[in-house]
Amino acid sequence: MDTVGLRAAAARLQRLHDRFASCFGRRECREHSLGYVRGLLLAEGRKSVEPMALMFGGPTGAHPEIDQSVVLSWQRFLTVSPWEAQAVQREIQAVFNEEFVPTTRQWAIGTVGVLDGSSFVKRGSESVGVQRQWCGRLGKEENCQVGVFLVGVTPAGSALLDHQLYLPQSWAEDPVRRKKTRIPAEITFQTKPQIAAALVARTAVDFDWVTADEEYGRDGAFLDALEQGHQRYLLEIPANAVVWTTKPLEQQPCDGFVRQVRHLAALLPDRAWEVIKLREGAKGPLAFEFARLRVWSVRHRRAGPPLWLLIRRSLERVPEIKFYFSNAELDTPLGTMALVTGVRWGVEEFFEDAKGQLGMAQYEARSWTGWHHHMSLVALAHLYVTQTRRDLKRRVPDLTLEMAMRLLRSALPRPQLSLADAEELVEYHLERNRQATKSHRKTWIAKHLGIVPPK
Repeated sequence: MDTVGLRAAAARLQRLHDRFASCFGRRECREHSLGYVRGLLLAEGRKSVEPMALMFGGPTGAHPEIDQSVVLSWQRFLTVSPWEAQAVQREIQAVFNEEFVPTTRQWAIGTVGVLDGSSFVKRGSESVGVQRQWCGRLGKEENCQVGVFLVGVTPAGSALLDHQLYLPQSWAEDPVRRKKTRIPAEITFQTKPQIAAALVARTAVDFDWVTADEEYGRDGAFLDALEQGHQRYLLEIPANAVVWTTKPLEQQPCDGFVRQVRHLAALLPDRAWEVIKLREGAKGPLAFEFARLRVWSVRHRRAGPPLWLLIRRSLERVPEIKFYFSNAELDTPLGTMALVTGVRWGVEEFFEDAKGQLGMAQYEARSWTGWHHHMSLVALAHLYVTQTRRDLKRRVPDLTLEMAMRLLRSALPRPQLSLADAEELVEYHLERNRQATKSHRKTWIAKHLGIVPPK
């Protein structure tokens, strides 16, 4: 990455923001949005409004005297400003269609939409939607907020395409708390699968597959919604899900004609299983055994449509077994379905990046609007990082997101560092890096950019 590349990386943020500027309306909001995204990218420590506003609330490359009035204006921008998070998400979807969807020619599964919930631990009871509920990150019940997220995954990278906060029924039915946290009148109680179905329906991306964990796969209404939208899916289901292995003669299930899917796995002969490599992992190839058979689901206590039951079994001595429903066509190759099960790492990588590098979980917004504004700005910052990382990897194939973030933080202008100085600094680092052997390179990166090299 030469000086021209550095200038391009730094200029891309301004160009990208220019494309989104109309989403934010008035000039002040446009300036605040660019400052907020720069804060998510560049701020050290906690990325909440006050420290980011004090550091990035002035013009790029200047040394402004910023007072608390800037902090207040940023808080209003996040909480009460009328710009719509959905407008930002629609533009992200447009960029995703233009730049990322075409790269799906590189693999057999096309464009994949991954649905997942994510929890945000909070203290107190004032933040919208907060209550004691299941927190997936901690693996137990905790006082937290929960959002439903739709991430698009392609070979060129992933992007947060849409999101919505889960509003518990106790919140949905409380007019006092609704008013205090500015919950729109049209928002009513919805289960997480209902929210997920709405996200897929309103997203302007044509998915070849939609995948999600068993919280969504066991919900018959969610499957109904995807089928009515002619959406192909592969969804994890619990091991105790019941199916018919032959076409039922009656609509009502009978104990003598249904089986739990975990029992079916044990009945399959050895020839039914095939070892398929999904991708290269940190410790070598990531491969599993797969088998599938046609079944009839039990849905709403009645006979459902015929589906594929896909079974994935790990290669360990005591294997982990996962089960999936899919409405894929009869001629869909087993290998294609197997590859879709491995794409969910994309959403896990997104949350790791967004929470670890971009302050996704470090917000202090308590209102409905503030929560969605913050998430859309995180989505925009992540889109910028994904674009730049994609280009950097053409020069440095083993570039991690953390390494890319270090380079971007050096290249992007900030109040204490001019763009010209940043270019000289990073180009010097990269030139030294190119001249080093691979082992020396790791040591150099660790020393000069503060990155712990892999062992």
